[in-house]
Amino acid sequence: MKYIGAHVSASGGVENAPLNAAEINANAFALFTKNQMQWKAAPLSAKSIEAFKENCAANNLLPDYILPHDSYLINLGQPEEDTLEKSRAAFLDEMQRCEQLGLKLLNFHPGSHLGKITEEECLNLIAESINITLNKTHGVTAVIENTAGQGTNLGFKFEHLAYIIDKVEDKSRVGVCIDTCHTFASGYDFLTPEGYDQVFADFENIVGFKYLKGIHLNDSKKALATRVDRHDSIGKGFIGIEFFKRFMNDSRFDNMPIILETPDETIWDEEIEMLRKMIKK
Repeated sequence: MKYIGAHVSASGGVENAPLNAAEINANAFALFTKNQMQWKAAPLSAKSIEAFKENCAANNLLPDYILPHDSYLINLGQPEEDTLEKSRAAFLDEMQRCEQLGLKLLNFHPGSHLGKITEEECLNLIAESINITLNKTHGVTAVIENTAGQGTNLGFKFEHLAYIIDKVEDKSRVGVCIDTCHTFASGYDFLTPEGYDQVFADFENIVGFKYLKGIHLNDSKKALATRVDRHDSIGKGFIGIEFFKRFMNDSRFDNMPIILETPDETIWDEEIEMLRKMIKK
């Protein structure tokens, strides 16, 4: 079964996110558990935590299909020690918030070398950051999102993801989120049936579907291999509708959160309905 939703607003409190997901007829969703552009935030209140869990249960939104996203400020491969420690502290806080909310996953962008260290050194720092955080938390899986490779961001090759996973000590608590816009923009051509099969065969061989924990389902405003991260609405960008039809009928992507981060939130309910109708009976 496909579990589809969007990255919904948690404005006014995390407890509002499941209500916003229900409004677009989603059976999965993503959220920020705190302001994504601030290093620190007030702790979650017991009232908010209880209301979040109640609203999820009332709308049949299960923790397995909720994919929170961490702050955009965090860089677990940060070459400067002071900011690296700040990032690690913020990441730990995000993981602990997920623990409090009863969630099982935390999605994050791996990190950037900023042109100051090698790719390998940066990947090693990311893995070390994950290990430190997993050792201080329980029950939440660190989900590494692939990137478009914009600027000095790493994670745009399947090999980067595999390298990090190899260095993570607790393999049971590390996973991957594939963003379709990022995958395409970074140079993976899955537009034809043959290309689609090859890209996901490569993913299986290099990373492994056993590590796939979620999907960000987005079209791309930029062409193949441009290494520019610009999302578009489903079927309206360079990826086009045929990819999404193949994806929706691929059982390898069943039973995980599939999250829209498309730019026009006013049509999320329409996009979700359109995607569901693509599934062949």
